[in-house]
Amino acid sequence: MAKITHVIKRNGAVVPFTPERITNAIYRAAVAVGGRDRQTAEELSRQVVALLEEMTPEGVFPNIEQIQDLVEKVLIENGHAKVAKAYILYRDERARQREKRLEPGQRPSSNIPWAKLWSILDWACSHEVHTVKLLNEHIRQGRLNEIVTAAEAAYHEDVENAANLILGRHGEVRLVFIAGPSSSGKTTTTIKLGEHLAKAGLRLVTLNVDNYFHDLEMHPKDEFGDYDFETPQALDLPLINQHLTALLNGQEVQLPYYDFKTGKRSEKTTPMKLESNEIILIDSLHGLYPEMTSSVPEEMKFKLYIEPLLQLKDNEGRYVRWTDIRLMRRMLRDAVHRAYDPTQTLLHWHYVRTSELRNIIPYVNTVDTIINSAMPYELPLYKAKRGDDFARWAEKYKDDPLHQDAYERAERVHQLFEEIDAVEDDSIVPENSVIREFIGGGIYKY
Repeated sequence: MAKITHVIKRNGAVVPFTPERITNAIYRAAVAVGGRDRQTAEELSRQVVALLEEMTPEGVFPNIEQIQDLVEKVLIENGHAKVAKAYILYRDERARQREKRLEPGQRPSSNIPWAKLWSILDWACSHEVHTVKLLNEHIRQGRLNEIVTAAEAAYHEDVENAANLILGRHGEVRLVFIAGPSSSGKTTTTIKLGEHLAKAGLRLVTLNVDNYFHDLEMHPKDEFGDYDFETPQALDLPLINQHLTALLNGQEVQLPYYDFKTGKRSEKTTPMKLESNEIILIDSLHGLYPEMTSSVPEEMKFKLYIEPLLQLKDNEGRYVRWTDIRLMRRMLRDAVHRAYDPTQTLLHWHYVRTSELRNIIPYVNTVDTIINSAMPYELPLYKAKRGDDFARWAEKYKDDPLHQDAYERAERVHQLFEEIDAVEDDSIVPENSVIREFIGGGIYKY
């Protein structure tokens, strides 16, 4: 019987074998269907490893597909059909994502309505900022301030339109979601939306779903063993629904408090009761996830989605990726507000993105309105602040099989920055801009 020391990844790279990743994969699948028994996951993982060692000849390394096949087999044979189904669906989803990455060219988004994308592209063309070359010309000719003014006006118009839609359903809407992927600008947009509604006598009251996290030991982990705070299953969804129902019925509830230092929900609670002029606000990555608010009738909900939907082509005719813009934003925000190493942000981003694709993007077509938070002028600023880092990361992870995702993202941004003129002076950014959420120096408290 062979002792497994290494495995072969799909790209052919040979990497050390880590049994804990099997445990984490099984546990994640279990959490997806309501289970949280890590001990059982560990026992099933041991069975997978035993079978793997039994069937693998001496001196031969198994591949990822063989291991995943055994996981399915062990789950089914041990009577965990629901967990096996969740695992199979997750595996199939990852396979589809890989196939998409291999397809030539770029497909347009099938989630964002064409009318919205067309209006943003039309705006970019009319202001001559739809290509990197044209953007650079604005910078070189000293006209970037004009682009700042126009872009900020377009964003504020989006926010005002969203407020008017909510006011148009006054008396019916009791729950507002501001949803979007990481670093899309949800916090600033929430503040601005609240300002508009306040003029009409309405008040947004935040229900912070971060306080509904399960205790840390009950969280699923990712393939690297990090606790998964990005999945909606990390939240106590039944308790969220219970509290929402009570609040909307005029009852008082005791909101929980989650202590991130201890990784546990404390005994401390905060009373909350909804007044007649108050609307519950949920600002969350998972605001569109149906099970989070399944107890609330749809007519009482207003769903807003926000993302930097930039329509800008590089010199090769490729559109700048929205996820890359958000990666840059998060690095800057984490450095300004959280003293977090941007390298860790890069290494963790594949995980953030996977969760977005699974739990946010599929529900974009259910929203009431979409806000574009992209500013054409933000990329020249980010180059001045982080350009050297992306060049360094691209070189560092180039031949590292364990961090190919980090390399691909860093190299893509590095190549983009090679084409864009840097702008050192960020005083061009208004103090109330959504961009201040990431670079600091704004009037809002984050």
